[in-house]
Amino acid sequence: MYLATRKESVASPFWLQQPAHLAFVAKQALVAEAELTPKPGLVDRRGSGAHKDLTLARMRQSAEAIEPFFALMAEAARKHSVNQVLRQELGAIGRDAETAMFAVTGGSNAHKGAIWVLGLLVAAAGQGNDHSPEHLAARAGSIARIPDIARPQLVSHGYIVQNRYGVIGARGEATAEFPHVVQVGLPSLRDARAAGKTETASRLSSLLSIMAMLDDTCILYRGGLAGAERVKNGAATVMKAGGPGTRRGDAALREFDHELLQERLSPGGSADLLAAVLFLDCLDSAAASIVDDNSDKEEKHGAD
Repeated sequence: MYLATRKESVASPFWLQQPAHLAFVAKQALVAEAELTPKPGLVDRRGSGAHKDLTLARMRQSAEAIEPFFALMAEAARKHSVNQVLRQELGAIGRDAETAMFAVTGGSNAHKGAIWVLGLLVAAAGQGNDHSPEHLAARAGSIARIPDIARPQLVSHGYIVQNRYGVIGARGEATAEFPHVVQVGLPSLRDARAAGKTETASRLSSLLSIMAMLDDTCILYRGGLAGAERVKNGAATVMKAGGPGTRRGDAALREFDHELLQERLSPGGSADLLAAVLFLDCLDSAAASIVDDNSDKEEKHGAD
């Protein structure tokens, strides 16, 4: 599935900042991540991966359910600067989004991490007209570094893992301005495209590059340090074999997927960051196309 923008929005010079459009792109990023196949250990078109309570249909339903909340986050960001008021409002909207997600999935956690990751990036995109990945990641990081003083102090799986193993988790990834998204996943996606790989192979390359480097709290919770090391090494092995879209790389990917299914390991944190990669890539590509279009018009006008 390719990410798409609403064609009717292109007529407006401010379409990239419109809350409804940003929410639509975020939803599309989640659906595209879920539908990407074959993903090691994750829900995709083949089945539920290492999960017992998630299906592709539930992932799609979850993405649809939380789309309106992304629009509310973007709208909130348009009204406030990066301050405590905005942070509190985004936190409240995020908790409502989680409630909506659990309602349509029967209590299964399809996108809790993605609500945090994409919510920050959607808010960042709603605040200005610079949609370069680095700028959006920096602005999202500024928001994430503000404490949510109203946040209920719940003991989540991520919290347990962070304290047990000393990793930064999703919150640390955000406060550090998404290094695994901007410096790892996005370059890998674009390098694979430049090398002539298919879009599917390019997105799988992005996912595996993230998996090879990320301390994924989903993996650490289920498999501990040993499981996390196996996942990193397995992803790196696929990439060293040529990556998705090559004969040796695809064979290594099948073997890696089989291993994760046997171990019941699912790299959900890496999947959330892939969705962020797809979101930023879509906005950046759309912004670049607008610049190109404007340049063409200026050249034609000058010729006249």
